[in-house]
Amino acid sequence: MAGAIGAIGTGSTAAVLSSCGGGAGESAEANKPLKAPGSYYVPDLVDFAADGKELKAGIIGCGGRGSGAAFNFLNAANGVTITALGDTFKDRVDNLAEKLKADKGVDIPENMRFVGLDAYKAVVDSGVDVVIVATPPNFRPIHFQYATEKGKHSFLEKPICVDPVGYRTIMATAKQALAKNLCVITGTQRHHQRSYVAAYQKVMEGAIGEITGGTVYWNQSMLWFRERQAGWSDCEWMIRDWVNWKWLSGDHIVEQHVHNLDVFTWFTGLKPKTAVGFGSRQRRITGDQYDNFSIDFEMENGIHLHSMCRQIDGCVNNVSEFFQGTKGSLSTAGGAVIKDLAGNEVWRYDYEAEKAATKQQDPYTLEHVNWINHIRGNKPIDQASETAVACMAAIMGRESAYTGEIVTWDAMTASPLDYLPEDLNIGKMDMSGFTVPVPGKPLAKKE
Repeated sequence: MAGAIGAIGTGSTAAVLSSCGGGAGESAEANKPLKAPGSYYVPDLVDFAADGKELKAGIIGCGGRGSGAAFNFLNAANGVTITALGDTFKDRVDNLAEKLKADKGVDIPENMRFVGLDAYKAVVDSGVDVVIVATPPNFRPIHFQYATEKGKHSFLEKPICVDPVGYRTIMATAKQALAKNLCVITGTQRHHQRSYVAAYQKVMEGAIGEITGGTVYWNQSMLWFRERQAGWSDCEWMIRDWVNWKWLSGDHIVEQHVHNLDVFTWFTGLKPKTAVGFGSRQRRITGDQYDNFSIDFEMENGIHLHSMCRQIDGCVNNVSEFFQGTKGSLSTAGGAVIKDLAGNEVWRYDYEAEKAATKQQDPYTLEHVNWINHIRGNKPIDQASETAVACMAAIMGRESAYTGEIVTWDAMTASPLDYLPEDLNIGKMDMSGFTVPVPGKPLAKKE
């Protein structure tokens, strides 16, 4: 990634806000970094983007995340605006247009509000400089591909693919984007969260030694859902309720838990070699996906990662990551903390110092600050390729749970598996294929 970017951020703010124990008598071997300074990317997390050329953005997907990203973009810099909106449904477009006018004085005329499954093309072709892609995840590879073909910088909300066909589309398009000197940032906001960036730097400096394994969690209560309303077609219901349908979201291991998997693949620089796990559907009300997964990943160097995610009310919650190293451990549960092998705390991220030293602590805004700075500085960046690796890890785990089989990186990345329905249209669709997966084989009949 560092080679693709060509410029390494200073990460100065993160360094100021943290401190690590360690005596002067420690040996050089004990302080050996995992990676040489300057060989890995650290974003320069300034509060506000530098002034520069004006940027006109188009929003593709005007739901909750698209609306949030629109305001994050506007709050990140001077000289930026939004000129076009697109969504499958008119009410989504109009709702965001009303919010933009009321809160930011940004007026989107009717002829720049585009509706339908192909609205993304109209947004890209409307004269914008950049696009923010926040549609249901299955559509993001197609939208990224079209935006790149037209020479637009892209912000891609995560996850950026839900199946192997989408993964390969993302990887190919990311190469095209770099060849065109485009800047692509993804919504894996931990990469722009100062506590995570500081912890990443400490791990790269060798604070926990060689990473020997870890566990990542996203356990929480049930997410939102939409009951089907009178007059909604099959497609409209599924898209409005997209977070509960595996073809649209990739299931919650892909849609949500990808954050934690991304942290592990980011810190280690490793891809999973195999995945084996299980999951089930216990309390989900709509859709056809699971509400819990437990996956064992063997990484390409042989270490193991345990992945656990759940969306069920009334259960213990945990959203964090844990890394075990030869010298100590890092936990992000309740804050970023490094301990030695005896369990003594040797470093803790200082959130109060961050508040005192910075004006902007929201990683959702900081990712747009970084994106705009790369665009205005003419410094191409590709986060899509890195995020696609985390998405593929989640896809491997999901398919292992769905089938009960061991899934390999090589087989899954080459697989023809494509979750996009063949008869996709805004009206009636064949709903017979949208069923909850059952792993393994049925019991044999007893004579």
